[in-house]
Amino acid sequence: MSSAIEVKFGKSFERDAQKAVAELAAQTEGIEPDALIFFCSPKYDLAALGKAIRRTFNCPAIGCTTAGEILSGAGYIEGSIVCAAIASDKLAMMPVFIPDLKAFVEDPRPQALGLLDALNRENCFTLFLIDGLSMLEEPIIARIAHALKGIPLIGASAGDGLDFGHTYVYHDGAFHENAAVLAVFDTSLPFVPLHIQHFVPTGERLVITEADIATRTVREINGMPAVEEYANAVGVTIDKLTPLVFAAHPVMLKIGGEYYVRSILKVNADGSLTFFCAIDTGLVLTVARHSTTLIENLEAGLAKVRQAIPRPAMIFACDCILRRLEMKQYDELDKVKSVLAQYPLIGFSTYGEQFGAVHVNHTLTALVLGDAPS
Repeated sequence: MSSAIEVKFGKSFERDAQKAVAELAAQTEGIEPDALIFFCSPKYDLAALGKAIRRTFNCPAIGCTTAGEILSGAGYIEGSIVCAAIASDKLAMMPVFIPDLKAFVEDPRPQALGLLDALNRENCFTLFLIDGLSMLEEPIIARIAHALKGIPLIGASAGDGLDFGHTYVYHDGAFHENAAVLAVFDTSLPFVPLHIQHFVPTGERLVITEADIATRTVREINGMPAVEEYANAVGVTIDKLTPLVFAAHPVMLKIGGEYYVRSILKVNADGSLTFFCAIDTGLVLTVARHSTTLIENLEAGLAKVRQAIPRPAMIFACDCILRRLEMKQYDELDKVKSVLAQYPLIGFSTYGEQFGAVHVNHTLTALVLGDAPS
């Protein structure tokens, strides 16, 4: 049986940007790609890397910096660049660049979303990458979801390791802050969106009684200093609150009848908490607990892929940085590598994930693209 799509993956740990891209080109040679997806460590010389990508790959390309890279066969890696080169006459990718997020929030009409009106919506999906430190994911995605009118959307917030300094998205040979890229795929190939999380709500309620929406900062929970109330709820002392604790004990918010994870980014000197997602006074959160192990949840979630798409050609995956930290804490990276080796997956560790119009944390969101007889 012949294939209607060919995907070749590449990875490089070469520190020189031009040499790294040359290595990717060598690993993906033999096809004329119609689209390129890549994710890279923020440690690269991004100016040189962007130019090398455009010069080397003669096709539309999207990418961003990460909090770690993910690739089938390699697992969860760091300090690298990974890519998927996609060739198919049944697929076209059109990147839509949003160069100024703040301006887009104020007035999205001048931005280039008009092309969506010309698409066959039944044959389209979108991949979305955004500056992970913009704190504008929710208003941006609300406007985009309105324009998409039901077209599936999967995406995530770019990362910067655990430095939280600067995050970048790629467009047309350069990396950009305060920006986003919406890649619109028009294809007759089968595809399905997917999201998995291994937490369920408990009865421990946390009511946000004082918050700053603009900075995603919670000052009071249940009328008490936020850090004290959260620490009490998860059973640790304040001095023990670390990213590993946040990874093990996120909170959940009920949206449209379903619970989604909201994770804490950091503890502030004034006793407040900064979140990865939008937060507001009056919201009722609940402390989350594991419903299963991360490994079991991942295996079960990816097993559904085979049911929905019998011949997966590529899985685009966005996985929260807190899930990576949890894997490290429980020494599960090798086990996860074995699970991923069964699937053609490329992705990255993120500062937040998108599933449709919802911005979430501690979740793996994915788009499964399938093959079909040519």
